[in-house]
Amino acid sequence: MRVLVVDDHPVVREGLRALLTSQDDIEVAGEAASGASAIRRAGYDSPDVVVMDVRLPDMSGVAACRTIVERFPDIKVLMLSSHVDEETVHEAILAGASGYLVKRIDGDRIVDAVRSVSDGASVIDPAATAKLFNQIRGQSVGDPVFSQLSEREVRILELIADGLTNREIADRVFLAEKTVKNYISRLLAKLGLRNRNEAAAYMARRIADREAKYPPEDWIDE
Repeated sequence: MRVLVVDDHPVVREGLRALLTSQDDIEVAGEAASGASAIRRAGYDSPDVVVMDVRLPDMSGVAACRTIVERFPDIKVLMLSSHVDEETVHEAILAGASGYLVKRIDGDRIVDAVRSVSDGASVIDPAATAKLFNQIRGQSVGDPVFSQLSEREVRILELIADGLTNREIADRVFLAEKTVKNYISRLLAKLGLRNRNEAAAYMARRIADREAKYPPEDWIDE
């Protein structure tokens, strides 16, 4: 099968190329370092699968995925990300992605995922699945106001609890820093909290309550 590799880091592209070309049944048809280039190369190289980073310098990988799938319906897109964000996973699926993996998984899993999406299957990283279940269960604990927060608002609260700055949060959730500030202001108002410290303490209590009620060993598959 023919694969197009899309990532703005040359070292990552080189590593993916080496991994994929080591397989007898896979050919790397081309590489791209941006979303716009990926869209052009998808037309020029006619890949069966595009392996694409979620975060690109000119547009999100999700936006590039949506355009590729719309223009070239036979091409499958496998998204790669450095971390799991529930809302990004959801957006990628809606954009037509056939899979979503976290980069830290081993090479064999990436190769297997490329083959699977080429065959028409869908692949979601277990870490993404686990976090989605965790969030669903967490929303059932207590606070009716919390249960009305969006996935992105919950994610921002988690990152505040982790001690990240607005700029660091913006990098994690692929938003402008000013947008993150607006999110945090609205969150504080919704939850009746005065500042980030109260928000961090609030989320830390929720995480502790959730883990006490739903220990990981109760819901993660063996």
